[in-house]
Amino acid sequence: MCGIVAYIGNRPCHRLLIEGLKRLEYRGYDSAGIALLEPDGSGKGRIDVRKTIGRVAALTEVAKDKASSGSTLGIAHTRWATHGGVTDVNAHPHVDDTGTICLIHNGIIENYDVLKKYLIEHGRKFHTETDSEVLANLIAHLYEGDLERAVQSALREVTGAYSIAVMCVDEPDTLVCARKGSPLIVGIGSGEYIVASDGSAIVAHTAQAMTLEDYTVVRLSRDGFRTSTLDNVELTPKVMQLELELDEIELGSYEHYMLKEIYEQPDALRTCMRGRLDKNEGRVVLGGLKSFEQELVRSRRIIIAAQGTALHAGMIGEYLFEDLAKIPVEVEYASELRYRNPIIEERTVAIAVSQSGETADTLAALHEARDRGALTLGVVNVVGSTISRDTHAGVYLRVGPEIGVASTKAFTGQVAVLTMLSLWLARRRFMSTPAVQRIIEEFERIPDQIDATLKLDEQIKDITAKYIERENWLFLGRGYNYPTAMEGALKLKEISYIHAEGMPAAEMKHGPIALIDNGMPCVFIATQGAQYEKVVSNIEEVRSRGGHIIAVATEGDERIKSIAEDVIFIPDVAEPLSPLVAVVPLQLMAYHAAVLRGHDVDKPRNLAKSVTVE
Repeated sequence: MCGIVAYIGNRPCHRLLIEGLKRLEYRGYDSAGIALLEPDGSGKGRIDVRKTIGRVAALTEVAKDKASSGSTLGIAHTRWATHGGVTDVNAHPHVDDTGTICLIHNGIIENYDVLKKYLIEHGRKFHTETDSEVLANLIAHLYEGDLERAVQSALREVTGAYSIAVMCVDEPDTLVCARKGSPLIVGIGSGEYIVASDGSAIVAHTAQAMTLEDYTVVRLSRDGFRTSTLDNVELTPKVMQLELELDEIELGSYEHYMLKEIYEQPDALRTCMRGRLDKNEGRVVLGGLKSFEQELVRSRRIIIAAQGTALHAGMIGEYLFEDLAKIPVEVEYASELRYRNPIIEERTVAIAVSQSGETADTLAALHEARDRGALTLGVVNVVGSTISRDTHAGVYLRVGPEIGVASTKAFTGQVAVLTMLSLWLARRRFMSTPAVQRIIEEFERIPDQIDATLKLDEQIKDITAKYIERENWLFLGRGYNYPTAMEGALKLKEISYIHAEGMPAAEMKHGPIALIDNGMPCVFIATQGAQYEKVVSNIEEVRSRGGHIIAVATEGDERIKSIAEDVIFIPDVAEPLSPLVAVVPLQLMAYHAAVLRGHDVDKPRNLAKSVTVE
């Protein structure tokens, strides 16, 4: 959600900032802006702000006369509206009413209305509807010649989440940044610093970076940096190597990042599994769990907290843990868990699942479970993310950066990691070596089976084209593939804007069957498993009411072929692993529906890649 890029160094920064914003476009936004601090010859500076609604391309046009600016200090932002409508004036950066302080801000200032009333009473004027302008005015109100101290003082009065970058006309050699609850990293170059909300805006310039912890302030100058708490206690930051390569975030020959990432899934899963599966010994090796093996083996209950696509992966995880490891599992919307009074018994394990590792609701639910005594695990993709730092232990997905807003390879990575976790636990609790060996053997074939499924792309496109005018779809599955159906419906909604519902196939009879009319597309995951006969009966029920059946079925299944209008045959996969392959046709279906309807696949309306506020 939103994107921050800031620079201080010795290079003219206009182009660098614009390019950084382009790297962050995938995060979701509705307006963009840039501010340069240009020396005025008096030892101070002059702030030039340009901003506009729309894409970064529109900002480039608005600010094209600044392309030759020699300014070496600047900030830039892509906004996803929260407080105030999508307008030029509400876009970032924001300047206080005296033109002294300029900032960009991700997050939400929850007590902005109280602060705004106080500032108005003290003569401050406001020109926008945003909470961010309140913070700019508060810093200016407290400024007494030291920008770092003013930021510290202001943030002590703030309730909410933030990552900010701040400039001051009186200190043209200083950039101050801070964070709480919203990601921010500082890339360290030679005599320069590049600040961003995501490593993708930094990796082209440096691989060295420090991740700011909550309630941390950093003052950057061309001569060095200083990190401190809000109470001005100096800190020693941890400098890390960015585990990101530039070519991983380039589009290459693909038309969209989503399509690229769908096709990356076989190799991504090979990387995810590499070194973790030992078929000969019949065991799973997960180094991130080593310090807590006994506690995990003795656990009595697992809670999985997640949102969106990660929640669907968690639901598949519930089947895996209960089926393979014989341990009770509850899957919770993190946004609900955090505001309940959850019962966390002794020997409870809480697993937070998130691609970014920064999802605000999931992070808050994790903290709630941890504070109540649960052992916490993180299943995340981004190394060094907040969830990975705030959990006791965890497992990285290792599927590479995911740029497309609609998650694909992160979903299969999450399911793969939850599969390995369940096998790891099952082997230590009761499962025999031969039983684990059999599943590992099947598991290692999954990337090749996805490769085979991807060859059906044109067929899937042709099937999708037949139904894209229909505005209501059903996705139905049972057992392990009920969550797969929900994920297929979510993908279609996210990028094609077609209304779709995913549910257990049996639930369809308890109300939703009333929605079925002549020609309604109904997508069934009808692979051969324990509930195959029941799924066939559900298909017949939908057919008898005029619904058009699109079935994802096991290769060679003539029975399904005889009762479905369209069939997508996938390889025969062991039932616990079937979602990893069955979801691929649904991803491609959603992709083609969006393209055929003329939508921007990688920038779906109203969506952000990483939801770092409530």
